[in-house]
Amino acid sequence: MLFNDFEKVTSKQWKNQIQYELKGADYNDTLVWESLEGIKVKPFYHNDEDTVTTGVSTQNSNFSIVQEIYVFDTEKSIAKANEVLKRGAESIRFIIPSKEKNVVNIINQLQQQPKAVYLQLLFLDADVVEQVNTEAAKLQFEVFVLIDPIHQLTFDGNFFKDGTSDFETLNKINKKSSNINWLTVKTTTYQNAGANMVQQIAYTLAHTNEYLNLIENFDKNITVEVAVGGNYFFEIAKLRAIRLSLNALAEAYSSNITFHIIAKPTHRNKTIYDYNVNMLRTTTECMSAVLGGADAVENIAYDALYHKTNEFGDRISRNQLLILKEESYFDKVNNPADGAYYIENLTQQLAEKGLELFKDIEKNGGLISQLIEGTIQRKINEAATKEQELFNSGKEVLLGTNKYPNPQDKMSHDLELYPFVKQNPRKTLITPIIEKRLAEALEQERLAKE
Repeated sequence: MLFNDFEKVTSKQWKNQIQYELKGADYNDTLVWESLEGIKVKPFYHNDEDTVTTGVSTQNSNFSIVQEIYVFDTEKSIAKANEVLKRGAESIRFIIPSKEKNVVNIINQLQQQPKAVYLQLLFLDADVVEQVNTEAAKLQFEVFVLIDPIHQLTFDGNFFKDGTSDFETLNKINKKSSNINWLTVKTTTYQNAGANMVQQIAYTLAHTNEYLNLIENFDKNITVEVAVGGNYFFEIAKLRAIRLSLNALAEAYSSNITFHIIAKPTHRNKTIYDYNVNMLRTTTECMSAVLGGADAVENIAYDALYHKTNEFGDRISRNQLLILKEESYFDKVNNPADGAYYIENLTQQLAEKGLELFKDIEKNGGLISQLIEGTIQRKINEAATKEQELFNSGKEVLLGTNKYPNPQDKMSHDLELYPFVKQNPRKTLITPIIEKRLAEALEQERLAKE
């Protein structure tokens, strides 16, 4: 009964009051802004005009904390996996560079029980996947084999072998892999290259649809990898819109298809100068991932751009997620964004715009066809250029880089890795989608002056 003494205030009354307070300034020009996706964001949302039921449900909020391990030395990688599982990691992503590595041996020597193991293969081999599938039947944790020839095409410019052979291999794997989750749609390159959110949603749908068209009778789980940027509420809505749109797409093929979303922070807004700010960026991006409904979250280290993998950076990135889970209770509420008019509204608009662009891609031959023609690359480049211009003009701010930089900050002595776009001229089927950070040109100028 507490609120019965208060009269309800309509959205029209709010607008009238705001217009009065503006003292003649135009409401739309002053307070309504437009995102890079063409979405006009209002200063307030009200249930008499903005209540939206998107129908998306993230259900399980108990996200898994994932730690990435590149398998260079097999025994050291296994030892590291057992150690990080003791120290808070719940799942492990092993990056397997070649089929010479004994993948079955790696998963069999895990002494700690993970929630899941993700095996990211940097090659395509049906026999290796079949061996993992046989072994997975004996294990008590989930096994995901991350295979995505279309991502290989977008990132590298070529398929693993060629389009025909790669999809024949996928169909072979589909018939013999009942114990594992093996099909992956890795969309991180789109975001890291500068695609806007509508494009990311549309390309995720088109990417998935290529597989559903080319793999016969597929009716299993699909792992979707998503990169999360710094636009907090928009990123929550983006993940919700991706799941909503993918569920709608799956209904056209099989009711058994489900989606497992792995989210990780983007590289696009990370910097080498004032690098500790990267911890703040990755924290809010991980928060967006959890609230958006990611099933698993893999953080990146604050120094990942310029340092080789190290224990301190890994520990900090893992502890960021542990704090969100164990001290901030981010795993205790299902569907935490439900009923937030702003997020619901953004989810609906992003999903609708993404679906519209997806239909246009399909009408014009599908994702692979448009990659070969160069249309996708051109569209991403246009979106990236707009964002870059905002950064260059100071309208998009990266603290410590294009705003409040510390001139005493020196980095040339501390670069173990090359943090900029690498050149590798070679013959490719398509022009690769190039991942590039916003701060690269500015950082190169500063390094040159040190």
